Amino acid sequence: MLPASFIGGPRDIRRRFLDAMTLVQDDGKPDIFLTMTCNPKWPEILKELLSGQTAPDLPDLVARVFCAKLEDMKDQLFKKHIFGKVGAYVYVIEFQKRGLPHAHFLLIMTPEHKMTNLDHYDKSVCAKIPDPTRYPQMHELVVQHMMHGTYGHLRPSSPCMQGEPKKCRFRYPKQSNDKTMQAEDSYPSYRWRNNGINVNVRDNILDNRWVVPYNPKLSMMLNCHINVEACSSITSVKYVFKYVYKGHDKQLVHID
Repeated sequence: MLPASFIGGPRDIRRRFLDAMTLVQDDGKPDIFLTMTCNPKWPEILKELLSGQTAPDLPDLVARVFCAKLEDMKDQLFKKHIFGKVGAYVYVIEFQKRGLPHAHFLLIMTPEHKMTNLDHYDKSVCAKIPDPTRYPQMHELVVQHMMHGTYGHLRPSSPCMQGEPKKCRFRYPKQSNDKTMQAEDSYPSYRWRNNGINVNVRDNILDNRWVVPYNPKLSMMLNCHINVEACSSITSVKYVFKYVYKGHDKQLVHID
């Protein structure tokens, strides 16, 4: 039996989950669920690679650059208050199959900065392809980082396609909306407007319905995939905390 002092073990994960749920009792439900993923094409990484090397070949370099970017984002969130004043937060860092780290943040805002209506969601979360003429750099970042990259029904073999008949488990493409609405699940249905802007991503024509919700300021600053979701319902509490503290991926192998 692994004791709770073993970091990443079942008892450690359960203890952290219960500690985090105590924050909900004291400060209320989470307001923002944010995921930041390492960009292997950050200039700080590319300039250190030798000929023929890729980012996964140097996990120490990737981890150091990601840590520096993460500290910059924490400074924006907790000192410069780009979403408002944060009353409590938890976050964990995980590593993908290629060795690229990503962080999950849960932010509980102070009472005066809580997201209480749909207008507050629109000020923090965006789900559209920017106009390439007016905002060329933002347009390029969104197309590169914030489009649902597995393309749902456009590629039936995609890992996100599950069940019979197969459907995208992330529910892409989303339903077009002219305004943000409260959905039945734990997240609102954002403004996925049909503004006529389409992009070609790997020979697939995608529109606003394929955009992953993001915050323009954070995306411009950090140049990576940063998914920002508003936790609109109290029913999201258990899911997001369980998701954050689910532990690393595991696989059982039996050999005869």
